[in-house]
Amino acid sequence: MTIGTFFSFVGGIGLFLLGMRLMTDGLKVAAGEALRDILATGTSTAARGIFSGALITAVVQSSSAVIFAVIGFVNAGLLTLFQAVGVIFGSNIGTTVTSWLVALVGFKVDLQALALPAIAIGMFLRVFAAATRGGAMGEALAGFGVFFLGIDILKDTFVGLDQQLRIEDFAGDGFSSLLLFVGVGFLLTVLMQSSSAALAVTLTAAGGGFIPLTAAAATVIGANVGTTSTAAFAAIGATPNAKRAALAHVLFNIVTAFAAFLFLQPLMWVVSGVGSLFGLHEPATSLAIFHTMTKLLGLLLLLPATPALVRYLEGRFRAADENESRPHHLDRNVIATPALAVDALILELKRIGTFARQAALSAVAVAPPGVGRIGEQKKIVDALVVAVADFTSKAQQSDLPLDLAEAFPQALRVTQYYTDMMERAEEVTVLRNSIGRLSDPQANEAVDRLRERAAELLAATDSGAEGYSPQRFEEVFTLTLDVYQEVKARILQAGSGARVPVRQMVQQLDELGAVRRILDQAVKAARYLEKIESLVHQHGDAGVRSERLEG
Repeated sequence: MTIGTFFSFVGGIGLFLLGMRLMTDGLKVAAGEALRDILATGTSTAARGIFSGALITAVVQSSSAVIFAVIGFVNAGLLTLFQAVGVIFGSNIGTTVTSWLVALVGFKVDLQALALPAIAIGMFLRVFAAATRGGAMGEALAGFGVFFLGIDILKDTFVGLDQQLRIEDFAGDGFSSLLLFVGVGFLLTVLMQSSSAALAVTLTAAGGGFIPLTAAAATVIGANVGTTSTAAFAAIGATPNAKRAALAHVLFNIVTAFAAFLFLQPLMWVVSGVGSLFGLHEPATSLAIFHTMTKLLGLLLLLPATPALVRYLEGRFRAADENESRPHHLDRNVIATPALAVDALILELKRIGTFARQAALSAVAVAPPGVGRIGEQKKIVDALVVAVADFTSKAQQSDLPLDLAEAFPQALRVTQYYTDMMERAEEVTVLRNSIGRLSDPQANEAVDRLRERAAELLAATDSGAEGYSPQRFEEVFTLTLDVYQEVKARILQAGSGARVPVRQMVQQLDELGAVRRILDQAVKAARYLEKIESLVHQHGDAGVRSERLEG
């Protein structure tokens, strides 16, 4: 192989990967909320989940992007793990579309005649319609053209190369030689971090006569195993849900690869029969048929075992689930999809709110509060607030739609309200333990009445509670403020009338002030959470916009 041939090979792969990236990014934006809606509503059964996964992967041309989106939906509570597994199975079926594109278009069409106009039209739309959905479609169209330019260069590279390198000396039907080509496919995918690129190299090499068909089929099996590396890398340091979804992807591909290798020869006979039936005899189309059949074989084997697989996955990574100070919804894999990132952020904020309300309820309860538990909850909240700040910082470094950008600074504001609630809860607890009960029974009754009102208001700000509504907590807040003023006046009267010692009166007023602060912060947090959720709803109504913020 000459230096020129080597650089043609590497350059062809580079163009292919660049085209795939442009297509995926453009189509994700152009398709917008439609893809999100399909995942949210099209997964009620295993069959619909498989169809949805296959459809979305075929559209965006990236199983990794779909799997990351699935992780985000599971973290955001929009998909169960059972539904996610179905989408992951379907996504693996959808990856076969790339093979068919290469086989049917790459070897039957003048690629330059197709690619250059696509690039020209796509870039025209990208430049002159950047502020519309057409700009994203232009980017996808340009990526489509670059994709096929890469295929064209790879085709030319392999033509005649079989005369320079005698691959048949290494190829054969023996176990060791076929296992070698499985390793080649695995290595290609890991190095390029794209099974589609590895498949494109394999199909063009087989189409150019460089690799025998059976050896190329073994390389396809290796590429299927190699694609699990992307999910495995993504799972490092991720949430338990992300790890479970990644493990489902890994298990599907390992089982599929093992079965395909075990039944390689019978599958090749079936491929030959299907090719003869439809008049598809070229090596590239035979490999596309083989790739599709291996994925269907994996689905056939694993679909009946899905309930057992989900139970197995739910039992994994439990220790991380039980660590309350670790985020359960924030995952770096969803940062690239702003709507999913905000969904996950909202759920994590609600988790923090739950801990803050529990501490506040313990502090204001009529029964004396316990100091230890509030201290533990404060440590949890502090750790989660740091995680939210880190997640928000990373999210704001990426391209954000204008209608979602405001959600991230507002999320930080909410965490500060919850942090202040925790600090005031500790303050109330210390004051109550030092004050004890007042010497005036009527003053005690008034304070208890305020505590009951405060507990009612804290419960009303819980958006996960049954019957929750912003109007309800605003009404309770107004009534509670009235009670606060009455109780404050009663304490002042008791102190001025010497029914309560002045020192105890001052401490009691300090406690009431801290309670008032808790309630103020709880209501502000609830209001801003409502604003963040309204931004998500407005974003969904408007669709994905192409206006971007600089990161």
